[in-house]
Formats: sequence, C-alpha cells, structure tokens
Amino acid sequence: MSQRSRNHREPALQAPLNDLASLTTRLAREGFIAAAEEAEELLAYAAADPTLLDASVRRRLTGEPLAWITGTVSFCDVIVHVDPDVYVPRWLSEPLACRAVERLPAAGTAIDLCTGSGAIAAVLRAHRPNARVVASDIDARAVACAAGNGVEVYLGDLFAPLPPDLAGQVDVVVSVVPYVPTPELPLLQRDTFTFERPLSYDGGADGTDILRRVARDSPGFLRPGGALLLELGGDQADLLCDELVRLDYVDLAVLADEDGDVRGVEATFGRRPV
Repeated sequence: MSQRSRNHREPALQAPLNDLASLTTRLAREGFIAAAEEAEELLAYAAADPTLLDASVRRRLTGEPLAWITGTVSFCDVIVHVDPDVYVPRWLSEPLACRAVERLPAAGTAIDLCTGSGAIAAVLRAHRPNARVVASDIDARAVACAAGNGVEVYLGDLFAPLPPDLAGQVDVVVSVVPYVPTPELPLLQRDTFTFERPLSYDGGADGTDILRRVARDSPGFLRPGGALLLELGGDQADLLCDELVRLDYVDLAVLADEDGDVRGVEATFGRRPV
C-alpha cells in the first residue's frame, strides 16, 4: 500500500476528479506509486457519489491508508476488511501467506501470530476450509477486526492466549511480527507514524526481539515436521540461523522476492513426518 510524504494542511482539489484518468493523474502527481489502481478503488468505493469521492480523495492525499478509507484490501485475492487504526496488510507479505497455504495440510492446524486484520488467517481459511486456523494479537482493535473477518482470534501476547489443546498439534506457525530495528524507525516513510503506531513496527535493537521469541516458543506448539514461517528483512535471517538450528529446526530456507530482497525465513521443526 503506497504512502507518501506530505504536509499537514487540508489538500486542495483543484478540479473535479470524477473520472479514472484525472484521478490517476492527481494521485501520480502527489507521489502515489500505484496511482491507477488506487484511483480505481476510490471510484468504486464512492460509487458515483461526488461528495463521498471528494472526501475520500482528500483523506488519501493526507497519506491516510487507502484500506482505512475504503474499509477493505485485497490480499492474495481475498477481500479483507480493515478497520481504522488496524495494521494494513502489505503485498510484500503475500508470498509468506501463500507459502503457509502450501505447508498447511487440508485438515491441518495453523497459528497466525500478530494477525492484525486477520489477513493471513483469512487466506489460510479460504484455501484450507477444513483446517483449523487460530490467531492472536496484542491489540484489541486488531482482534475485533480479525474476528469480523471470520477468524478464530484471541487477545494477548503471541502464544499466551491460545487454547492449550494446540500444544504439539500445529502444522504451521506463521507471523508478520514487528521487525524494524529501533534505530531505523526514523527512516520509515514520514507519514507512517502519523497514522500507524510504532507497536506495529518496532522489533528492538536489531529487529529480532519478537522474531526470536516466536522461534523459541513455537516448538511447544509445532508437531514434528511442522513449519515456522516468519517475515523479516535485511540480514535478520543470518542473525536467526544459529538459534533456529539450536532449537532443532531443520531445512532452513530464506524467502526472497523477485528482486532478490530477503522477505522471510522458513524452517521445519525437528524431523519431517514419515
């Protein structure tokens, strides 16, 4: 979801933006990378209501996340409802979600930690309707949003609130935890913390504080051969490698995007099932 730097004044709409071409041009001029796609979403959301369109465009020009304005986002071709103040799932997380689907048996069990709007859990449920998918988040607003998306979700810190009967029974643990190193938070796009909170991003000194907690606690829930899938970046896969091996994970693999940038890590707990 593209965001842009901006001042804090009410943006002026210099001409009517009631068609795709003019709205796309305006958004592109203001620095939105996916201008055409966003223009289509805004026009569809406004449904030919010029007052609603005007208000929606003004909100977007301040940098407010598009999903907070329209109320939805398409994630892995699944429509996910996103409430205001809830972390918006990024397209960069889609490959991780798809890999989680691949590792989840048809009637298996998955845990989605730091679920936010419940996007990854919703994708797992859409592709594995006979599987059990549970989720957790520390933010009550996120939990309410995920529940609204049909997710079995629990309020609390990582694994702490989850049903105890999941211990040793889980096929996939997947998570997009906060993993931005604290010193790098000021390098994020300037609008980020105008609308979102450091809680969604701050991963500690090197960004691995919560990643390490998930890696350490997952063996209490994963069955042998179960998969751990974590979104991360930079050199964090290397930073985690030794600890994952010590914790009896095998078949470690770094997940990279089409540009070769590191986006995640996949590991299998203990031996693979026979």
